[in-house]
Amino acid sequence: MLPQPHILIATNRKLEVEALTRLLEPYFGIVGAVSNSRELFDVASRLKLDLVILDIGTPSLDGQNTSEELKKLVPDAKQIVLAMNDDSELTSEYLNRWLWRSVVKGSAGTALIRAIRKVLKGKFVPPRMTQNAFYRFVRDLRNDREKCLTPRQRRVLQLLAEGRTMKEAAEVLHITPRTIAFHKYRMMQEFGLETNSDLFRFAMEERVIPAA
Repeated sequence: MLPQPHILIATNRKLEVEALTRLLEPYFGIVGAVSNSRELFDVASRLKLDLVILDIGTPSLDGQNTSEELKKLVPDAKQIVLAMNDDSELTSEYLNRWLWRSVVKGSAGTALIRAIRKVLKGKFVPPRMTQNAFYRFVRDLRNDREKCLTPRQRRVLQLLAEGRTMKEAAEVLHITPRTIAFHKYRMMQEFGLETNSDLFRFAMEERVIPAA
């Protein structure tokens, strides 16, 4: 079996590191992640890298300058530039000036895996490929991790699950019934709840009220 290509992820966004690692680890050798230029150059000088995934939106990596220096330090290592948005002018500048491969953060799943394989083989990858796919991948992961109740939401949920009306809950919390309604329907939207029964069961699952 051929050894897996060594890939380094360069970004200070922890979520991106987790998302990329989760996506790519079954297919490539992820040697680690760095969050600034100093760490990037240190790792690049010590390890044999086949490819660096560089987030040009990370201020501590100083996008273009870091890429230039990295190219000088490890000329054989390929680079994939990830941009937060599909900035055609920016990606075109990278491609035209440095002939590097660029993939917007719209490339996830099989599309990103295919792109990496092509880049490792020295093939050109259009910067507009599979727009928004990677963004959706990260967004979905972020949503899964960030779906947690705020203290205010927990209190509202508790009062409603105990059988209080929105007016009664508002009186307890010294806020308006409209604010209670906002919290209620925001929770239902965020957590996919459709009925008051769903809300009650959710309150038990979140241990806001004792399980029946």
